[in-house]
Amino acid sequence: MTPLIKSLLGAAGGAVIGYLSYRFIGCKTGACPLNSNPWVAMAVWGIIGFMLFSGK
Repeated sequence: MTPLIKSLLGAAGGAVIGYLSYRFIGCKTGACPLNSNPWVAMAVWGIIGFMLFSGK
């Protein structure tokens, strides 16, 4: 598997984890910067997944 595909799969997995975090943990008040918006949660966790899987 090429490093690019591995990194993209990590980003996709991270985005799924971010959405699940928003959906099931969430933030009821809207004061939590990470879990109050699904797009932000997916972006942050996607970046984390990308960085974790881009290493050797």
